[in-house]
Amino acid sequence: MKTNTTLLRNIFALVFLVCATTFSFAQDEEETDTKKFTLSGSIDAYYKTNLNAPNDALVAPQTSFANLDGFALGMANVIASYETGKVGAVADLVFGPRGTDAIFNSPQYSATGNIVNQLYAYWNVSDKVTLTIGNFNTFLGYEVISPTGNFNYSTSHLFTNGPFSHTGIKADFALSDDFSLMLAVMNPTDLTEFNSSDGKYAFGAQLGYSGQYLNLLADDGGLGFEVDYTGGFDLSEKFFLGLNGAYQSNSFEVDGTEDEITEGFYGVAIYPQLTTSDSFAIGLRGEYFGGHTDVDDVDTASVFSATLTGSYTVDNLTIKPEIRLDSWSNNEPFIDSDGAPQDNLSVFYLAAIYAF
Repeated sequence: MKTNTTLLRNIFALVFLVCATTFSFAQDEEETDTKKFTLSGSIDAYYKTNLNAPNDALVAPQTSFANLDGFALGMANVIASYETGKVGAVADLVFGPRGTDAIFNSPQYSATGNIVNQLYAYWNVSDKVTLTIGNFNTFLGYEVISPTGNFNYSTSHLFTNGPFSHTGIKADFALSDDFSLMLAVMNPTDLTEFNSSDGKYAFGAQLGYSGQYLNLLADDGGLGFEVDYTGGFDLSEKFFLGLNGAYQSNSFEVDGTEDEITEGFYGVAIYPQLTTSDSFAIGLRGEYFGGHTDVDDVDTASVFSATLTGSYTVDNLTIKPEIRLDSWSNNEPFIDSDGAPQDNLSVFYLAAIYAF
């Protein structure tokens, strides 16, 4: 794919046209001298054991995080934010194995890039327009990096194969009480410190309506094209159903030829969750995930994954027992107790998450 400079100019023109038209309105609003500093975050740790595979060879689901055996560490997440008037900044720092996995492509240049999860400044141009520049977590997908934002402790295949973070500029528009729009120009996916892709960029868009989001990513230098739907519905006061579906495709030139091959992934996940009391809830993630390619005579693999999680909360502490089953077709990524390849894995987790 070639860089679409016309699209880049149009997006920048749209973003800054809106900013220009709202600036005069924003200037007329009453300025305030309010200043607000907040410090928040979390820590998490867990126990993991495989039920049908050895625990001495890092045998784990083919997904991000929570892959270490026995008693293991997640991460310490410290988020400092400061806001004064219409502008503010956020520094989101991570320490530990989960943090290292989350920012796997850093540092590109600095000696401390491996602790920066997010680092951005923002300007509330008006009540309806916010500009953000810097490094921020992705807008695609149902799950997030921080374990406090997910019901299940282990993560999905859709989350693992999608983008984690972006660096660039984005504009958020509150179109009405129900509709929202986000437009972004960013470095290629996961190039978080600077753009090392010879001038290629990624373009993002999100259209939201009443908690349902349609997300688009066109990434010349990385992930390619991805369309993603994320949403959920309160079916009753105690029963919630979350939904996620995505399709991703990317084209690559074959070395030494003018031919291209196309490959990618697709998948769908459902998240039914039942709250039984003020302190306990139970939820299931059912996911189907598969790959696709236009290469002849190549059988792509797919996986069905079911994860059952309990969530018990005591003040700021959440305890999550979890059982996860992964079953692959056309792939044997695991080993059994005799060291032979196998296509399925059963795992038990017990996680503790403290949020502050």
